[in-house]
Amino acid sequence: MSALTAKLRLPPLDPALALLGFALLLVGLVAIGSASVEYGDWHHGNPWYHTQRHLVYIAVALVAGVVAYCVPPGIWRQTGWLWLFVTLVLLILVLLPGVGKDVNGSQRWLALGPLTLQPSEFAKPALVIYLAGYLVRQADAVRSDWRGFLRPMAVLGFVALLLMVEPDFGATVIVAGTAFGMLFLAGVRMSHFLTVLGVALLGLAALVFSAPYRMQRLIAYTDPWADPYGSGFQLIQSLIAFGRGEWLGVGLGNSVQKLFYLPEAHTDFVFSIWAEETGFVGACLVIALYAALIGRILWVGRRAAALGEDYGAYVCYGVALIFSGQAFVNMGVSSGLLPTKGLTLPFVSYGGTSLIACCAMLAMVLRIQSELRAIPARPARKGKR
Repeated sequence: MSALTAKLRLPPLDPALALLGFALLLVGLVAIGSASVEYGDWHHGNPWYHTQRHLVYIAVALVAGVVAYCVPPGIWRQTGWLWLFVTLVLLILVLLPGVGKDVNGSQRWLALGPLTLQPSEFAKPALVIYLAGYLVRQADAVRSDWRGFLRPMAVLGFVALLLMVEPDFGATVIVAGTAFGMLFLAGVRMSHFLTVLGVALLGLAALVFSAPYRMQRLIAYTDPWADPYGSGFQLIQSLIAFGRGEWLGVGLGNSVQKLFYLPEAHTDFVFSIWAEETGFVGACLVIALYAALIGRILWVGRRAAALGEDYGAYVCYGVALIFSGQAFVNMGVSSGLLPTKGLTLPFVSYGGTSLIACCAMLAMVLRIQSELRAIPARPARKGKR
């Protein structure tokens, strides 16, 4: 019995990482509980409808995090291709008529009874797991050969194509940015990197100009007041929320913009309501939490690289790129710094699939950090006398 207990015993958590993740989950619960009260009462007859569902999502996400923490990094490395294959199957299924659920012209969800699953959220960690393993196995080829660099680009291109058919432009940008960031950190040749990056940017620009609704969002971003009751309405209401917050906010629960001025304020624009109710100080607190979380993950990645654990380092870098990219885009859209794009705020926004993916990725980093503690530090090289 004691031997079995010893085998099941897990390494201790990194308290800093765990507390930062828990703090963001708590911020999200409070923000959604406040932002969704009127919306839930009007549409479902229950002001706490979304808060109750979000609590269930948090519970499921924490269970997913525990499961991910129980899996050693070596298992993720060996099965990276499998997770990528499962994700590709889900991304294809969501496009099939009668299988995928269409909401507002986008077919991004799979209906599972009363719940929905968004495969694009799982595509992010799956690509990180696969790409980290590839960068370790093909390290020399990636750094010196075009073929070693173009193979992961082909995989990325297929994933991006499936995401764009949904369409999910925001997830495409995050997935592509994460992949390019990981390849850059792996030491790919700068000429190869810049060439493919230039082609990718031209492709993204073509996608923007080819879709009228994306062009409309770009125009609304540059001058939202040109159409204050149409394409610029959402951004204007978000900016009003920021302005009303001033330094200390109007107080939790006292937001006016959540009263149907800002459409579905508990989803992509939850940060605007948080800024309105907690002010500049509260908004800076959330930004500081993200900066600390991402900085800690990058520190773990740097430590893994220093100890020769390249796979763990690449996973950490990928997770940090996803969290930082999504947080930057979501906050940038809310504050008018970027064109309107639907992306969740990690750990904070309403949505079960996003929470599950975020908790699982953070749990992977936590496990990597715990494994690193068992590796003895390499002795420092002595200088010549």
